[in-house]
Amino acid sequence: MNIGNFELNGYAALAPMAGVTDRAFRELCMEFGSAYCTSEMVSSKGLIVHDRKSELLINMSEKERPCEVQIFGNDPAEMALAAKKAEQTGCFAVDINMGCPAPKVAAHGSGSALMKNPELAGEITNACVNAVGIPVTCKIRSGWDEDSINAVETAKILEKAGASAITVHGRTRRQMYAPPVNLDIIRRVKEAVNIPVIGNGDIFDCRSALEMYEKTKCDFAAIGRGALGNPWIFSRINSFFETGEIPAPPGIEERMTVMINHIVQLCEYKGDYVGIREARKHAGWYIKGIRGAASFRREIGSLESTDDLRRLAENVIKSVMNEGEN
Repeated sequence: MNIGNFELNGYAALAPMAGVTDRAFRELCMEFGSAYCTSEMVSSKGLIVHDRKSELLINMSEKERPCEVQIFGNDPAEMALAAKKAEQTGCFAVDINMGCPAPKVAAHGSGSALMKNPELAGEITNACVNAVGIPVTCKIRSGWDEDSINAVETAKILEKAGASAITVHGRTRRQMYAPPVNLDIIRRVKEAVNIPVIGNGDIFDCRSALEMYEKTKCDFAAIGRGALGNPWIFSRINSFFETGEIPAPPGIEERMTVMINHIVQLCEYKGDYVGIREARKHAGWYIKGIRGAASFRREIGSLESTDDLRRLAENVIKSVMNEGEN
């Protein structure tokens, strides 16, 4: 797939997730074969006023490239300035968030609230396109609610405004992350525009990735929640599409090794105090599906150091191995 003149290889990319797709997680997913990654969404206002937290969100390393920066806001002029700031990071594209369902974002007319105002979404896109020399992409939802499914209309406006690609999450804002994603609306957007369409939602394994491609005819797939505690999903999907065979999942020892390496890197970037507290949610995701996982959640909730994390990993491995012997 090409976004603008930028060629991307592979079959799936890491979708942006606030509080999750930080530098450590982006680097990890790229290592496991993500075609590109996207930053956590960053406030346009924060970037303009040089807010330190906002600027840290767009800090990226060579290990995570190609990477795009996702910005959110509702003022075309401010968004254009933020896009310029994002461009200075060396990202390959600027992505505009038009899908975040969080009340603190949507209540101020940003994120998924833009689905209620496609004309403004187009103005924002055009302002950003005219402000930077790299591709501008947009991420949308199927609509605001079940009575306003307008992804096709919005996509046409965004294409006309100069967007180089559109990611479609096949749910309305009101649906948040349930029920199952609507693949038909992604297919309809793909049929309506001539720029690349990236399908997003409910890709958790190789078969759901194949279903996304086959039922929507999308140009690419973006994976969000499916990568939580599961960064190797990208290498497994790449292997599946190249060989036709579903590769075996990693064993428990490899899973725990990846978890430890991930969290050590997280602590290096954010400091032990912040890093280990953020590590608790990641550890919960890494052990999801393991028999006896519920008994380890209390241990995860009290993690205070990487040494605690290593002890947790050892206990998980012993538990799984003993279960296998029985």
